[in-house]
Amino acid sequence: MRADPLLQPFDLRHLRLRNRVVTTSHEPAYTEDGMPKDRYCAYHEERAKGGVAMVMTAGSASVSRSSPPAFGNVLAWKDEVVPWMARLAEACHAHGAAVMIQLTHLGRRTRWDRGDWLPVLAPGPEREPAHRASPKIIEDWEIDRIIADFADAAQRMQAAGLDGVEFECYGHLMDQFLSPLTNALDAPWGGSLENRGRFAAEVLRAVRARVGPDFLLGLRFTADEETEGGTTPEEALAFVRGLRDEGLVDFLNVIRGRIHTDPALTRVIPLGGMPSAPHLDFAGRVRAELDLPTLHAARIPDVATARHAIAAGLLDLVGMTRAHMADPHILRKVAEGREDEIRPCVGATYCLDRIYQGGEALCIHNAATGRELALPHVLSPAARSRRVVVVGAGPGGLEAARVAAERGHAVSVLEAASEPGGQVRLLSRTARRREMMGIIDWRMARCAAHDVAFRWNHWAEAEDVLALDPDVVVVATGGLPDPGRFPGADLALSAWDVLSGDAQPEGRVLVWDEAGDHAGLQAAQALAEAGAQVEVMTPDRSFAPEVMGMNLTPYLRAMQPLGVRLTVAERLLALRREGNGLVATVGTDYSDHRTERRVDAVVANAGTRPLDEIYFALKPLSRNRGAVDHDALAEGRPQPEGRHDGTFTLWRIGDAVAARNIHAAIHDALRLLKDV
Repeated sequence: MRADPLLQPFDLRHLRLRNRVVTTSHEPAYTEDGMPKDRYCAYHEERAKGGVAMVMTAGSASVSRSSPPAFGNVLAWKDEVVPWMARLAEACHAHGAAVMIQLTHLGRRTRWDRGDWLPVLAPGPEREPAHRASPKIIEDWEIDRIIADFADAAQRMQAAGLDGVEFECYGHLMDQFLSPLTNALDAPWGGSLENRGRFAAEVLRAVRARVGPDFLLGLRFTADEETEGGTTPEEALAFVRGLRDEGLVDFLNVIRGRIHTDPALTRVIPLGGMPSAPHLDFAGRVRAELDLPTLHAARIPDVATARHAIAAGLLDLVGMTRAHMADPHILRKVAEGREDEIRPCVGATYCLDRIYQGGEALCIHNAATGRELALPHVLSPAARSRRVVVVGAGPGGLEAARVAAERGHAVSVLEAASEPGGQVRLLSRTARRREMMGIIDWRMARCAAHDVAFRWNHWAEAEDVLALDPDVVVVATGGLPDPGRFPGADLALSAWDVLSGDAQPEGRVLVWDEAGDHAGLQAAQALAEAGAQVEVMTPDRSFAPEVMGMNLTPYLRAMQPLGVRLTVAERLLALRREGNGLVATVGTDYSDHRTERRVDAVVANAGTRPLDEIYFALKPLSRNRGAVDHDALAEGRPQPEGRHDGTFTLWRIGDAVAARNIHAAIHDALRLLKDV
């Protein structure tokens, strides 16, 4: 293990880092009133405990009141941030990890109707498509004030005991000055490379003068905008050389691309189904040319890729941020020879998509991430072993089996299919989403390690469950496609029919997408690629509202060239057969307007209905009658045993309760079984 490149220490000037893996700055949106309080601290402390060399907190911590938060940003312009950051730094330092924070002014990458409703500022008038705010062109007095704000914020972080700060120079105000695509100012702040780079340089000079030579300063910057008229690698490297020679920058965090639209963002931060580490070699070239300590993070999801990045000399430090959302203990497991136990990042990017939709970062298959105050990453042994029976081997059922087995219970799983996975196995039939099977494969491996007994091809009845003499029964049977609630719904195929390969309609196909989740778009893409003329129709004002921005990009990238028509705010009211085809009556929720469409087939994606017969058969025999104490569930406390006659406790989880998603099913399982 001592020879493992990832486990070698690295000296970042005077700061010795214990290994080569860091979590790069990211904003999980766990702040409270703009402050990194208990939840925020616990999240980063868990990664420090798990062995990373450095936690870089607060992607995009705001240095100015004129930079209102876009997604739960830490408000570094407030003095009250100091004790909260000091507490976080102390907690992470206690576990051997260094701590830094990213400081920024968002510029046009936010909205005017957030925070104090101040105008959005930028060095040019163009709105950013992602946030849609029309910026005010920044004035000299505002520039002076913001430079001072950066210095004030850095000094606060130094006072809090952090090891350094990183400045955001990609997509935010620093980069908006640097890029000719967004800087429309005249000299001295616009025009030549020297003038465009002046703002960032003046910020760094002001900060260095304030914090002195021993506080580390880094730059996360766009080394290539990959856009005609944008910053070129030659310009970017020349800019950084000047900062390096002046002693203003101690390390680089290399970015390639732009983030002003969802498609651009997925180029910088790729999803599952896209190439791993697409910018790694480019980052290596930057490191070689600038001779500065270099780190980089862009879909480096696994230990093998990270190890290669260090061993090949491409990076000094490797960022595995999303990977540590899936498993915060990667480095500990590597050091202990337990790499096979690492929970994989499957590239779902549920984490980032939720942030950009105004939510909080959550890992699609680690429900403890972001909930460290209530849910464990490492399970404790149960006081005594019990017999646990799980019905269903989808993601929720397998999580229930894993959690129970790892705590020492004797677990049996009954599954009607011949293989595990449920809906995850169905969605992973699409090549781009194949990595999602990692959710299932990892749990099957953990169940195998703890001797979980499986019965395949077994449609469980109540008698089968009772014959196992259970103490706890978990019904995780999922759901079946909802055919919809309109006349003629029985004439429609389901999205599952298409994804499974059981049906492949040709000609004109209407995909009626009422659920607005992945299944509808996956079916539409499969049909279009097979040659059908596809229209996706939704009653919502935007299509596929449950598929958030970054995940929407690859669907559109695939479907638009195939001529798929996207129709919003129209509702399928009825369906009837006419000859060899179908006639769809289409209306809208906004008026009495009606039209008819003649199509060859309709594929409905209306969600699922719970498959819950076995639950209701077992309910009157259980000691709790299936009841769940919601207060205890939400607060992370054990469930009561139940007060009725019966020999077992009964719960149902996931889609067997109501149509939700993978994360909800796994969350149900963890918070119920962690205390059994």
